[in-house]
Amino acid sequence: MAQPAEKVELFDVNSDEALARHEVALREAERIVEAMLFAASEPLDETDMTRRIDEAVSLDHVLERLRAHYANRGVNLTRVGKKWFFRTAADLNWILAREQVEEKKLSRAALETLAIIAYHQPATRAEIEEIRGVAISKGTLDTLLETGWIRLRGRRKAPGRPITYGTTDAFLMHFGLEQISDLPGLDELKGAGLFDGRLPKGFGVPQPSDDHALREDEEPLEEDAPQLLEMDFPEEPEQAEPPEAIDGDEG
Repeated sequence: MAQPAEKVELFDVNSDEALARHEVALREAERIVEAMLFAASEPLDETDMTRRIDEAVSLDHVLERLRAHYANRGVNLTRVGKKWFFRTAADLNWILAREQVEEKKLSRAALETLAIIAYHQPATRAEIEEIRGVAISKGTLDTLLETGWIRLRGRRKAPGRPITYGTTDAFLMHFGLEQISDLPGLDELKGAGLFDGRLPKGFGVPQPSDDHALREDEEPLEEDAPQLLEMDFPEEPEQAEPPEAIDGDEG
């Protein structure tokens, strides 16, 4: 006697229901994250948002959906490192500007020091001086610390235990970078005309990293670390270079 054929399900009967439940959870996560971002007074860390949403929902998916939703609106969802915030759309900044503020230009010494720290962090004062080929003044580091673009990271495990410096989220925000690896590489710098002529053999631009975790050759700062800024440094002129000047030695 022939056995009845076994019923074969061509489709998962629970798939539609599961997808519907996931969509509901995803939309609720979007609402939660959106509310947190609007209420936050400063960029919000991904860890804080992850703790508030359903663990079955991908935060990356939620943020990308929100970013796409706000892409053409008056505010845009922006990422800096692992932090997110709403920022006025770039083409509408002029509407909200109430007064023209004259910005103080950084000196050439400060710009060079900032670039070295950004690409070579964590970097000590001695390492910065070695790359620049000239002594760095206390005023240069003071200026960059006051802008909030660099920070004291730790101490190098070396004689004298020198302080190491790194960039901050404020640096990324000011220069419109999502992460430090967005800094231009050698090919991009050449394309911008910043390198003319033949470069030394083996010359390259390092791949920058601003990982907040201390490296093996670093150790934590002590509580009195800021006092190091009161130490005596050799002074160097801090006058900003005229806009039209491109080449030339510092004074």
